[in-house]
Amino acid sequence: MKLTQKIRIFPDSEQEEILWILSEKCRLLYNFALSERIDSWKNKGKYVSYFKQQNDLPKIKEKHPEYRWVYSKMLQYILRILDADYRSFFSLFKKGDKSARPPKFKGKKYFTSMVYNQSGFKIDKGFISLSHKHPSKIKLKFKIPNKFKFDKIHQVSVFMKDEKFFISITYDKKVKDYVYNKKYQAFDLGVIKHTGVNLDGRFIEFKTSRVDKYWQKRVQEIQSRRDHCKKGSNKYNKLNKNLIRMKRKCANQLKDFQHKLSKKIIDNTKANTVIIGDLSIKDMSKKKKGKSNHKGIRGLNRAIQNTGTLGRFVRFLTYKAELIGKKVIEINEKDTSKTCCVCGKKHEMPLYKRIMKCDCGNQIDRDINSSINIMSRFLSLNAKWTGYQLFADNLRQTGLSIKIDTRRKPLALAEGSSHKSFTYNTIFLLYSNNMKTLTRNIFIG
Repeated sequence: MKLTQKIRIFPDSEQEEILWILSEKCRLLYNFALSERIDSWKNKGKYVSYFKQQNDLPKIKEKHPEYRWVYSKMLQYILRILDADYRSFFSLFKKGDKSARPPKFKGKKYFTSMVYNQSGFKIDKGFISLSHKHPSKIKLKFKIPNKFKFDKIHQVSVFMKDEKFFISITYDKKVKDYVYNKKYQAFDLGVIKHTGVNLDGRFIEFKTSRVDKYWQKRVQEIQSRRDHCKKGSNKYNKLNKNLIRMKRKCANQLKDFQHKLSKKIIDNTKANTVIIGDLSIKDMSKKKKGKSNHKGIRGLNRAIQNTGTLGRFVRFLTYKAELIGKKVIEINEKDTSKTCCVCGKKHEMPLYKRIMKCDCGNQIDRDINSSINIMSRFLSLNAKWTGYQLFADNLRQTGLSIKIDTRRKPLALAEGSSHKSFTYNTIFLLYSNNMKTLTRNIFIG
């Protein structure tokens, strides 16, 4: 598995000047290559490929010798980034995404990330050295803390964030082999809470940290005061720094909570297979025209827009599971919150409606209902007949809250199959004392 470790570096004034010079050359190359593509398409109707621009690099170095200062693979990677940006734009455009926009020119105000791919760097005795050919011959050598150990390094990136310099090192990490133990855990991920169910029919709930609500009023107040000041004035700059610091604090707190929660979820579940819904974060964050909840609030899009909260949490779960020999599987979760897990009837379930009340008599929390549907959908689509039957039987024995007779048949069994649909009593107990104790212990630590 490939992982990336971010490490802060502390360049002196001379090294910082060299980093800015090299970054400026990368920025100019990106803009020149982008301009060439735009002009070629407008004037000739032809598409300029990455390979054509890469083959033109020697000519650029002859015409502008200062580009020789930059490590050659770094310049190639800048062109790869531009090509990837265009491919991403074309992909979204073909899928009908009207909000997709082509790449834009990079301004001189920002530090352009420099990427050393496969070569151009060396780690020795706790220091990392980066190659360049600037006439000053100042060495770009930085200290790496002793706690970081890397076996095989694939890539090193230098970037700047909040006026601080960092390097990110992409390296190989050994993982344990996946072992199938016939146990599953399904999760319905949400902004407010994450709800899970296992094959034994037991539920567990994790409340998510909403530090964004704590910072929201403070950020809006500072932003309002800043916007009433003259741009570039001392007061404007002071308030702008405070605003950036508050947003960074909020983002760091959310990320820290997600790291801890994802590790506890993976470490505490006995199941080696975790099933989650394939979330379409981009669609969830969009505002649906003409639709709002009973209070006129936009709903989820403010909570997850431009935060990467749910998508990042899925990535954390995935790589933490692989490290210890477990697996995270994403399946389509369309209508899992709207479909009754007992009779299969669909309901209109706006976000403010937290309890599903079905005509069949089923009354259940929407997130618990969704987690049951995710589990049963995975088992049925993958023809896990024994697991599907075990899951249904365990739900019947979980408690005495709701008792309903119904007939269900796994989706993976085609019409005319020898397996007959079965009848069972579905009994749901939302929270047992054991689950409450487990949840409380996990949050306490």
